[in-house]
Amino acid sequence: MNVSTRDADLHERDGTGGILSAPYRAATMGMVALISLIAFEALAVTTAMPTVARELDGVKLYALAFGGVLATSIIGMTLSGRWSDGRGPAPAIWTGLAGFVAGLLIAGLAPTMPVLLLGRLVQGFGAGCLFPALYVIVGRLYPESMRPKVFASFSAGWVIPALIGPAISGAIVEHAGWRWVFLAVPVLAVPAAIALRGALRMMERPASPPPVQPGRMRHAVGASLGACLLFVAGQEHGWLAAALFLPAIALLVGCGRQLLPRGTLSLARGLPSVIALRGVAASAFFGTEAFLPLMFSHEHDMSPLGSGLAISGGALGWFCGSWYQGHYATISRQALLRRGTATMLAGTILAALGTFHGMPVAASIAGWAFTGLGMGMAYATVSVVTLSMSSTQDQGTNSSALQLCESLMVAATLAIGGSLFAALLTVSYPLAFAANFAITTALAALGIIVARRTDATR
Repeated sequence: MNVSTRDADLHERDGTGGILSAPYRAATMGMVALISLIAFEALAVTTAMPTVARELDGVKLYALAFGGVLATSIIGMTLSGRWSDGRGPAPAIWTGLAGFVAGLLIAGLAPTMPVLLLGRLVQGFGAGCLFPALYVIVGRLYPESMRPKVFASFSAGWVIPALIGPAISGAIVEHAGWRWVFLAVPVLAVPAAIALRGALRMMERPASPPPVQPGRMRHAVGASLGACLLFVAGQEHGWLAAALFLPAIALLVGCGRQLLPRGTLSLARGLPSVIALRGVAASAFFGTEAFLPLMFSHEHDMSPLGSGLAISGGALGWFCGSWYQGHYATISRQALLRRGTATMLAGTILAALGTFHGMPVAASIAGWAFTGLGMGMAYATVSVVTLSMSSTQDQGTNSSALQLCESLMVAATLAIGGSLFAALLTVSYPLAFAANFAITTALAALGIIVARRTDATR
């Protein structure tokens, strides 16, 4: 039985029973558990890393401990997309799980900061392999009518760790030691992945694998190197920062465009604009989120707890938007994209106005929750539309491109925004905040334009 026949059989099974009905329960729970663990680990490491850097005398490698994960995930995403299309998602899932777990163990047992950095690099590669393969499982296992609900459950897998992850991580660091932030996750990750075995066994290798694209992995390595250089440049000053920043952007743009579908950067109608929208929307959201806690603290004298609760409003909004698109939306997917991006723009403007002292901070917090609501609608819908526009033979490549576009654009936005913020900080804090939020507001506005180009029939 070839993969198209097997997928047709799968899609005929219990199409109205829900994503937790018998044919789908193990796969749904396994995928959501994996996503939750990856999200928890990412947030937990953010909390634990200051302690890690101090104990291992590794402050100079602090930026790479974060940037390296993003960089090697680019390689993992690219490889995962190619494997998933040519051999099915199973090799990418098991390679990704092995890399993720091995990286966590290396980092958790690291005697020095360079060894911990090596673990983070391996971990990033593993996580990068997992995400496109999970999307391919959604595309091949679930009927199209169920996919919005699956991606809504994925959002829940991110939101819950966002709400409780930092607090749990802090308690682990304080009472058990920072190493357990890394060592505890593999115990749960392996059973979560094993739950996918049944679904993976039913997904045979495609009958006609897509042609190999020469040079694709070389471009992935180049983009990965560019991402690393961006994070290193962010810790430097003066001429050295500029010397690193310029080639980093050149590598990201030059190599990144080779990894994306033709027409993505020129916003061609249809799938290229769908993929571009993921990068634009994510850049607007995460670029704003990176500076909101500091703005709340510096301009409104909010405590760390208060700032954290305010940021959590965006995560809750994201979950609500994603849940709405998966369970209650009665409009078309393209209309959802337009509604989501418009909501994001309004929320980003309102949140950014908190830069000015005359703006009530409550309005800024509400604006951020509104931004999250729009992001939840748009983010999950982009995933659904990408799969609906993909054939079985290119689901992996297109899912990989979706993740790559997000990673590359967010890295570039954070680097540019951070550099501009640092340059203006000596002049005025409000000016530095306003400049960064101007970039993210422009990206949110661009999202509305791109959303209108996602419908290939118009």
